[in-house]
Amino acid sequence: MTLDGFVVTVILPLLGVSVVLSVVRLLIGPSLADRVVALDLLSLLGIGIVAAFALAVGQTEFFDIAIVIALVSFMTTIGFARFLEKRSEGRSADDDH
Repeated sequence: MTLDGFVVTVILPLLGVSVVLSVVRLLIGPSLADRVVALDLLSLLGIGIVAAFALAVGQTEFFDIAIVIALVSFMTTIGFARFLEKRSEGRSADDDH
């Protein structure tokens, strides 16, 4: 089996199953932190899908797309972390009064 065949028959279906499971976690939660982690995992799976697709079709230009997704994902993760930090500070201040 060639690398192209392995990517198409094994790797991409496994990434697809992972996306479905991650969407389930995103939808059912139960907490906001679980949803944030699921969203971050979805972006990482998107990077994996783009990279696997680039290997399967032999077009290295798709790796640029994977890099852009990684950069945007990093920034959104930082944004969510700051949001959760501010939210937790607001709750602790409300609990004191």
